[in-house]
Amino acid sequence: MAKEQGTKENPRALKTPPLSSEFAMYTDIKDGKEMLVSTVGKAIFLHYHYCCLADLHAMLKKYNDRMELGSADEQKPVKAGTVEAWGRAEQNLVGGWYGLKKGLCGQFAMYVSPLMEKLGVAELTHDAKENKMRAK
Repeated sequence: MAKEQGTKENPRALKTPPLSSEFAMYTDIKDGKEMLVSTVGKAIFLHYHYCCLADLHAMLKKYNDRMELGSADEQKPVKAGTVEAWGRAEQNLVGGWYGLKKGLCGQFAMYVSPLMEKLGVAELTHDAKENKMRAK
């Protein structure tokens, strides 16, 4: 019997939207809260609220078109109207950042969008730059 994917023992193998870098993502629980953990090699890289998957899907369904990802590090400004901007906005369902690790809260769009595509709930473009996504 195959192991369940998306666990710490069997993380999902993913690629960034431009298909230029590999990473893995799994679900974990910390302090009683479910979260997504992104790893590159053996290093734990980023943490996001698990609810971001359903929240982003609902927002994209309502948007009803392709939305630019606009990925950026936490310390950099983001383009308005992008997935990255929404992932930091006070108007989203968590009232701010979906990223949980201080100093590494950015890159929400870069790492969450491939998981949503793998789960079959979103479509993603795979260009060198300015990728977009939409809900299925």
